[in-house]
Amino acid sequence: MAQDLRYMMHPWHGIEIGENAPGVLTAFIEIVPKDTVKYEVDKKSGWLKVDRPQLFSNVVPALYGFIPQTLCDIQVGNFCMEKTGRLNITGDQDPMDILVLEEKNIENGGILVQAIPIGGFRMIDKNEADDKIIAVMKGDAIYGNYTDISQLGESIINRLKHYFLTYKDMPGGIEKRMVEISAVYGREEACEVIRRSQVDYKNRFVGL
Repeated sequence: MAQDLRYMMHPWHGIEIGENAPGVLTAFIEIVPKDTVKYEVDKKSGWLKVDRPQLFSNVVPALYGFIPQTLCDIQVGNFCMEKTGRLNITGDQDPMDILVLEEKNIENGGILVQAIPIGGFRMIDKNEADDKIIAVMKGDAIYGNYTDISQLGESIINRLKHYFLTYKDMPGGIEKRMVEISAVYGREEACEVIRRSQVDYKNRFVGL
């Protein structure tokens, strides 16, 4: 036991998603609304690294990170093709992204939160499935009782859409990324996307 405690668990591979997933799951938070720099986990070391600066007008609207032990690969890409009728869609080879709504002023990333998925955005970046799961923090005073994305106001959904459609644009960049949100889906479909990302993860990493 003491030996195990000498090392920090890798947030992608070492943290458990939770026995009640996908209904209630553990999310690793990389960035928070006050951040003007986008941080992300370095896949090799597990430490947070600076990815890129954020546009000043485009700060993450809630806690943003990923779901441990998930991967957007074949199963997630196939599901996107099933739903859109498109061809040659692949997963983006990253863990499943998640944005967690909460009313508290949490100032630091690199933390774990218990989250309840309520829906998601079917986001496509060129030919890559890059779904964004929308969740609420378990027990939150404002959002904790929400069970489906349809309960969010249109203004909130539009704000979240705007962030995801523009957050990859570099300041001063001339070319825009080919990113689109083809659908907004509810809790049931969000859970299916998460389950598929768990299968993709197991197929890639379990047993290696």
